Amino acid sequence: MAEKKVTTKKTTTPKKAIVKKTVAPKVTKTVKKDAIKVSVVKKSSGEKLNATVSVKPGSLKIEMVDTTGKSAGSIELPKEMFGAKINSVLMAQAVRVYLANQRMGTAFTKSRGEVTLTKAKWYRQKGTGRARHGAQSAPIFVGGGVAHGPKPRDYSLALSKNMKKAALISALSAKVQAGEVAVIAGFEKIEKTSGAAKALSHTGYTRKGKMLLVLPKHNEKLFKAVRNLAGLSVTASELLHTYEVLHAKKIVFMKETIDAMSAEKGNK
Repeated sequence: MAEKKVTTKKTTTPKKAIVKKTVAPKVTKTVKKDAIKVSVVKKSSGEKLNATVSVKPGSLKIEMVDTTGKSAGSIELPKEMFGAKINSVLMAQAVRVYLANQRMGTAFTKSRGEVTLTKAKWYRQKGTGRARHGAQSAPIFVGGGVAHGPKPRDYSLALSKNMKKAALISALSAKVQAGEVAVIAGFEKIEKTSGAAKALSHTGYTRKGKMLLVLPKHNEKLFKAVRNLAGLSVTASELLHTYEVLHAKKIVFMKETIDAMSAEKGNK
C-alpha cells in the first residue's frame, strides 16, 4: 500500500496592532498647612501652570438658607460636635437609658390578700361537684386578686456625663454624614406659626415628617410660633440629647445655635 503523505499547514499569527500610548499630564501636589498647590505640565507645549486652592482639612461647611429659601452663605460646623467618630454601641446604650428613665414604674395591682372581699369559705368543701375554694378573692373569679401582677418599681438606669456627651456627639456626627442637618438664618424674626411653617418648608419640613428644631436657648416667642406645627419638635441646645437627635429625620439648627456651639467647642 502506498503511504499517505501528511501535509501540515503553517498558521501565521497576525501581527499585533501598534497602539500609541498617550501619556497623561503630570500633576504634582504639595500641601502646605491649609493650602493645596497644584502644578500641571502640558505635554504639547511644555507650559507649566500653577494653581493654589485654599482648602481646610476636615472642613464641615454647610450651606445656610434664610426664611425666604435664598442662600445665606455657608457656615462651618464645629468639629468637636459634628466631626467625631461614630460609636453605634454607645448611642444604643444612651437611647436604652433614656427610654428606661421615662418609665414611671407606678403600675400596681392587688393580690388576693389585698382585695376587699370576705375571706369566708364560699361553699362547702365536698358534695357540690365543683372545685374546692376557700374564698371569692381567688384570681379566677371576677373581682378577685391578680396573680403575679405588676408592683411599683424603679426602672431608671444611669449613664456617666462623659458617656452622654460622647453619645450625643456621635449622633450629631452621624446625622451630618447622612446629610440630615440644615441651618437656617434669620429665624429669630419669626413671630407667627404660618411664617414659621413657610420658613421651615425651605429646609424640607412636611407635616408628616419628623423634624427637630434646635434653638440656641429657650425662646418663648419662637416656642409659641412652632409648637402647633405637626411633625415638628423644638428644643434648646442645652437640652439636646441622643434620643431626640436619632429620632428625628431632619435636624434644623438656627445660625445662632451653631455660633453658640462653636463658642463652647463641645464643652456641653
